[in-house]
Amino acid sequence: MSKRLFTLLALLVVASMALAACQPATPAATEAPATQPPATEAPATEAPATEAPTEAATEAPAATEAPAAEKGTIKIATQSPLSGGQSSLGVDIKNGAQLALEQLSGPLTEMGFKVELAPFDDQANPDTGVANAKQIVADPAILCVVGHLNSGVAIPSSEEYHAAGLAMVSPANTNTKVTDRGYPEISRIVGRDDVQGVVGAEYANSLGVKSVFIIHDKTAYGQGVAEFFKKRAEELGMTVAGFEGTEEKANFDPLITSILASNPDMVYFSGIYDQAGVFFKQAREKGYQGTFMGPDGMDSSTLAEIAGDALVTGGGIVYTTVSGPATVYPGTSKFIEDFKAKFGADPQPFAAQAYDAIAICLKAIEDAAMAKGGEMPTREEVAKAIRALKDFPGITGTYTFNDIGDITSAKYFVIKVKSADPTKWGENEVVQTRDMAPPSK
Repeated sequence: MSKRLFTLLALLVVASMALAACQPATPAATEAPATQPPATEAPATEAPATEAPTEAATEAPAATEAPAAEKGTIKIATQSPLSGGQSSLGVDIKNGAQLALEQLSGPLTEMGFKVELAPFDDQANPDTGVANAKQIVADPAILCVVGHLNSGVAIPSSEEYHAAGLAMVSPANTNTKVTDRGYPEISRIVGRDDVQGVVGAEYANSLGVKSVFIIHDKTAYGQGVAEFFKKRAEELGMTVAGFEGTEEKANFDPLITSILASNPDMVYFSGIYDQAGVFFKQAREKGYQGTFMGPDGMDSSTLAEIAGDALVTGGGIVYTTVSGPATVYPGTSKFIEDFKAKFGADPQPFAAQAYDAIAICLKAIEDAAMAKGGEMPTREEVAKAIRALKDFPGITGTYTFNDIGDITSAKYFVIKVKSADPTKWGENEVVQTRDMAPPSK
């Protein structure tokens, strides 16, 4: 009996082992999360799909996602001072460009391109601008450049663009050499110093100015416009009491002493607001009560922050500019509203022009791509497409380029500062507006 029981128990053990062997193994996937997150958690450690279309392209994307990276990435670079004393204008050039790219790149994205902005800080320094330009031309995705603020930076930097066949559309550069070299890649949508200087001298003459002391900052921009102002002032019979260049930014006592000795009706300062503001303040403190004047380098609310009441005491200050306040252009109301909503402040001068410069780049890239069946255009094709634009409708004007890259008609403004309050800079009074063609070459 016990022998049978033992045999029966042995058979039961063998049977139970056989049954266990027939069960499926525990799947390894249940242990995977310990070392590898499930696919649904990937965004926690990787960029969201909207920021990483290039990764999606390595897998089998859904048909609706294909346009984001189907034909490659197109970049437009900006160069302007994003740091330092001139950054109030430079940052808004970048911001205006950014807003334009976000609002106007739709046709290219619909064609299957990803469109990006590549901002560079040239620090208002020629060496930095050239170093950046070398990086820019080395990136084959960059098909257009919007910049610079300073002509002295734009001129050497554009030599690099020209050598690489890369288009540049300037929203701010006025020195004659920018376009007089005749480079097919280099264009601008603002006026020229050989006209701006004349406009300034003629307005000074209309004020009854008989004598003027001229100061410039020794840059290509400042000295250039000063020379054109001087030439026209002398033609109109004004006495030029002095013509001095200075790089001083802190103590103008020696220069002010010379000015007080000659007691001119006007002091014309041809440079940028961060240097001029210090001079204006010190000149008033030393007793000069005549009129100040300058070119568009004065046009920043930071001038009021630096110079304060010096701008509205004595004879005050007027300045010429190729970029009027954004409010003077009929097409800018939505731009101003959108800019303020996005960046929390009204646009500084040249921000609206940067918007238009990006618009021109985008349209030219689109036209060049369409001309080759929707494929990626070359830099040369883009540069040619820019010059081929006729009556392009921007928010600051209608643009057609001549054979050297100047616009066929440009606006020049004379503006009087009305308040020492920087927050009221946009309320300065436009006292004269002139539409003028570039000099024939």
